[in-house]
Amino acid sequence: MKKIAIALIFGACGATVAAQSALDYRTLSDSQLRGTARYMSMAGAFGALGGDISTLTQNPAGIGVYRSSEITATLDIDPRRITLDNTGSEAYRHKQTNVACNNFGYIGSVRTGSEVMPFFQWGASYNRLNTFNRYYRGYFPVINTSWTNYVASSSGAFTPGMLKGTDNYDPFYDSDADWLSALAFNTRLINFTGDGYTGLFQPASSGNAEVSVEERGYIDEYSINFGGNFSDMIYWGIGFGIRDLSFTRTANYNEQISDANVRYGEGDDAYMANGAAEWGIDTYQSVSGAGFNVKFGLIFKPVNEFRLGLAVHTPTWYSLQLNQSANITYGLGMPPTADYDYYTYDNIPGGSEADNPYAETGTGYWTRNFKTPWRLMASAATVLGGRFILSADYVYEAYPQMGDYGVDASVDIAQDVKTYYSGSNEFRLGAEWRVTPAFSLRAGYGYKTSGVTTETENGDSYIYTAGVNSMYTLDGTRQNITAGIGYRWSRVSIDLAYVHTSSTAQWHAFSPFPHQPNEAYALAGNAERGPQAKLTDTSNRIALTLGFRF
Repeated sequence: MKKIAIALIFGACGATVAAQSALDYRTLSDSQLRGTARYMSMAGAFGALGGDISTLTQNPAGIGVYRSSEITATLDIDPRRITLDNTGSEAYRHKQTNVACNNFGYIGSVRTGSEVMPFFQWGASYNRLNTFNRYYRGYFPVINTSWTNYVASSSGAFTPGMLKGTDNYDPFYDSDADWLSALAFNTRLINFTGDGYTGLFQPASSGNAEVSVEERGYIDEYSINFGGNFSDMIYWGIGFGIRDLSFTRTANYNEQISDANVRYGEGDDAYMANGAAEWGIDTYQSVSGAGFNVKFGLIFKPVNEFRLGLAVHTPTWYSLQLNQSANITYGLGMPPTADYDYYTYDNIPGGSEADNPYAETGTGYWTRNFKTPWRLMASAATVLGGRFILSADYVYEAYPQMGDYGVDASVDIAQDVKTYYSGSNEFRLGAEWRVTPAFSLRAGYGYKTSGVTTETENGDSYIYTAGVNSMYTLDGTRQNITAGIGYRWSRVSIDLAYVHTSSTAQWHAFSPFPHQPNEAYALAGNAERGPQAKLTDTSNRIALTLGFRF
């Protein structure tokens, strides 16, 4: 069995700049509706209200509303259903449940004795902003092209000598060759014909494909806030956030192709002929790191019945550590003549006769500096008779501004971000009715746009993915439908929330690519397209918050 296994130290090679893509950065910038049960049951529309510990991660001016100290903790039970539907066969659904304490914190409040600023508040909280835990899989009974053709179309810049592994040369470490090109070339998935590289799929071919993906991880934020108010009319706050990020993805993609364009033999004895081909790629990616951000907020209350809120979140500046690896196994079909010895690998490190060509990259490690988009939040709320609250938030996220920062910032990634993404708009509406002084009913609705540009959604442009990964998702819209109840008894509060979240995305096995190898990436709507499917993530979360004021 052929094997290439070299540990990659990417700090010393040109592949460093290709470690992440614009699509990866969008994933690492996302946040979900999470916080206390009261906050979630009103769809997070608290920007002009305050008085809840979740405001520490939203509008820090909300801390200025407090007149006493408080400690709270929230338990989440999160049943989810992830569906991958290619509309061409049975949709695959996977159910899972996560249980965690996703929010807790403390607010302190003291009287200053000043008529100008009668109270000063401070607080600290932990909040899980996002959880990446999900698994999905799918089967595609008919494919119109192959991953191998996609890799062949993007390998024109590399000579066979750059891609071919030998005893004294490893293409993953000794050159700037693309990892996927080197993997595919050393397992016969792509072949050099003199005019360029060709994949396995040809006009007479037919085939099917399967995929399975498991993602795990989280984004946690630890916040420290300070605030106060001027004459009970203008509330102010400033917050400092430290984020902890962890994300891993393991995936398998495989194809079975009939009448494939297969290479038999090695060297001068090699020739191309129709045959059956079955192959698969396993990939692993991991990202972890920590980041820092600052939030500023104001709430203006001209009268008791009406409030306006404004908050600005700086980007979170992350320092990330990343690693990834991949391997490919390829099984040839029966050769045209059964006595032909086509399993010879004299020029491959550790080469021997085997039934399945195999190559692996080893594991590579490197670091990146990454910043999330800045956010702007505008809010309004009315409080009627001390018993009814209606609140609305608008949140804008400047996705085109996310990307690398510092001396190693990638100009190409910055351009891709602006090409693939526009700003995202989120709308939140929440209501609370205090039925009695102790008992409250709540409801809310939230909607967030995708932020993906129309050109990218249409699928006519080349999408750049980095490293060993070729599959990607383009996020669609997300909506939250929420409800909840609350009970106050003396200094103790108990809140319960139900949150139904539905989000969509378009999953792609690989980017659209030109028909002819080595053609420029200006596709002009004339592109090959691989397997794709609608990815739906549905959650029905229950949250319970216990609070104590003193």
